[in-house]
Amino acid sequence: MKAILKRELRAYFASPVGYVVVAALMALYAFFFYQVMAMGSSSYIGDVFSTMFMFSMMIMPIITMRSMSDDRKNKTDQALLTAPVSVTGIVMGKFLAAFGVYAIALTAAMLPALTMSLFSTAFPWGILIGDYIGTLLYGAAMISIGVFISSLTVSQVIAAIGTFIIAILLMFVDQIATAMSENFVGTVLSWLSFTSRYDGFTRGIFSISNAIYFVSVAAVFVFLTARKVESRRWN
Repeated sequence: MKAILKRELRAYFASPVGYVVVAALMALYAFFFYQVMAMGSSSYIGDVFSTMFMFSMMIMPIITMRSMSDDRKNKTDQALLTAPVSVTGIVMGKFLAAFGVYAIALTAAMLPALTMSLFSTAFPWGILIGDYIGTLLYGAAMISIGVFISSLTVSQVIAAIGTFIIAILLMFVDQIATAMSENFVGTVLSWLSFTSRYDGFTRGIFSISNAIYFVSVAAVFVFLTARKVESRRWN
């Protein structure tokens, strides 16, 4: 798994993808943190993360689009499948590499907030740390979905579009659930909502159940991806 992880991380930064993702997230966070500084109150930090939820969900398809489809397109997946490494190890290596790029970008994007803390006497560290953890958690869940979709196609474009559509649905599932609030489907959609589960983190509330939900989504889709890759090994 470590070899796969290192290989994939090198591949991200051997192409423009890794740099584009890091630069885009840093620029967006810097812009919104600048607005907070202009307001003169660090209490608006939670609003930065609420706003960035949408942008982050739209950027993650760029990270995951090549994770599995690229090997199939270049016919290098057979070499991986015959290598002395488990299918779960292959998928975990690719998932962790994609998540690593996202985590690097998010951590680098926190620099403006850390700079802000130097000039604030009552900096809301609890909200910042909670938001950071929550952002990593929903990022892991969304990236696992993107890696799974990438395993279904040889086209990076189709993988990106498919993941983008899922991201849009997850962002607006609350509105759909509200419109169907009087039946079972609405209840299920409300329970699946990424937005409502992430909102607590932006208010400085760390919920174990919401954290477990995001981790569980990531685990389920990593498992499904492994099973999909396993089916190709036997075929």
